[in-house]
Amino acid sequence: MDKIYIKGGRELNGEVTVSGAKNACLTLMPLSILTDEPLKMRNIPELSDINTMKQLLNSLGSNIQSDRSMGFLQIHTKKISNHVAIYDIVRKMRASILVLGPLLAREGRARVSLPGGCAIGARPVDLHLFGLEKMGAKLDLKDGYINASVSGRLQAATIEFPSVSVGATENLIMAASLAKGTTVLINVAREPEIIDLCNCVNSMGGRIEGIGTSKLVIEGVDSLKGTEHKVIGDRIEMGTFMLAPAMAGGKVKIKGCSPIYLRSFIEKLVNTGVDIEFGDDEVIVNRQNDYLNPINVVTEPFPGFPTDLQAQMMALTCLARGKSTLEEKIFENRFMHAPELIRMGARIQVQGGMASVTGVASMKGAPVMATDLRASVSLILAGLASKGETLVSRVYHLDRGYENIEKKLLGCGAEIKRVA
Repeated sequence: MDKIYIKGGRELNGEVTVSGAKNACLTLMPLSILTDEPLKMRNIPELSDINTMKQLLNSLGSNIQSDRSMGFLQIHTKKISNHVAIYDIVRKMRASILVLGPLLAREGRARVSLPGGCAIGARPVDLHLFGLEKMGAKLDLKDGYINASVSGRLQAATIEFPSVSVGATENLIMAASLAKGTTVLINVAREPEIIDLCNCVNSMGGRIEGIGTSKLVIEGVDSLKGTEHKVIGDRIEMGTFMLAPAMAGGKVKIKGCSPIYLRSFIEKLVNTGVDIEFGDDEVIVNRQNDYLNPINVVTEPFPGFPTDLQAQMMALTCLARGKSTLEEKIFENRFMHAPELIRMGARIQVQGGMASVTGVASMKGAPVMATDLRASVSLILAGLASKGETLVSRVYHLDRGYENIEKKLLGCGAEIKRVA
């Protein structure tokens, strides 16, 4: 099983281009189920989660063609040959649940295993089912599977989510796109990846209004056509790479994503004393100060501070001068990286959904173990800024969400390599 070796203490200088947004791709790919014409996508990263979704769609009858060197992917679902999303595939990744709405909308039936993915809390699918039931679906949970059916077409409905859910918003957008009538979704998630999904649906002939707001009005159409779509850049990857020079020192330009998607994160990073220059599709991060200021972070749905950058920001606060706090309000059990950072010399106390971090002058490299996707990269960041050698094991988590991260960091002067 691969590990990542890092020798810390080197400043980072150079340029990094972020890949296409993983979370956008994993939503756009099931969208292909809604049309019998090809959906062509550009800026697709080479990640294990993308490969899992390919495997799932292929099992349902999709024909998939890709060019890895060009970041190109074409999915053509001319006919659905199977309506069961099996456990062996779905258990690997939570986004697999996103085939449920499209299968119901196009075929009127689906059998989808309850999903897996990172072990960062319950993350139930109840809001997905709540919305689909409102649209006329009959649902039955049995033997770890969601058995769903509808007589005729799904029916439009007004659905107000009791809490914000990215996945449920995505599933209901796709389901409503082929439903009969006009669906109104209230209290929806507003993430950039959802905006990207809505824009793609509309380019396929869908009719979605209110894009980017908390209320979406979706007029169902009889059919959607194929289209070609460029996936937005990965804001979480951009934020991760912004933290690398902020922690290790140096000056790095990060390209390929609009910084407007990271306003709340950037505000906190600026508060630590890091210098940031902005362009339309890039940022330059320059660590000039000898020390970092402590900060207080609360994770929230977009446009708040992203939960997917909480672990990485915790790694930075380990080196701040003073006491920082991080409150996790999206997922429970998302501080599993804390004990590993403590192994490297960090001073962290966790109580429930709150972590208190007292900064130290320096951290030391150590053998550490990744527990989930974002935790894995927080340990790499800590390794870059630590004295000595760090060895991160279980990096298969990393490969779910970061494309060629060691090569990108190597290009900025890091001493990092993948070892067996």
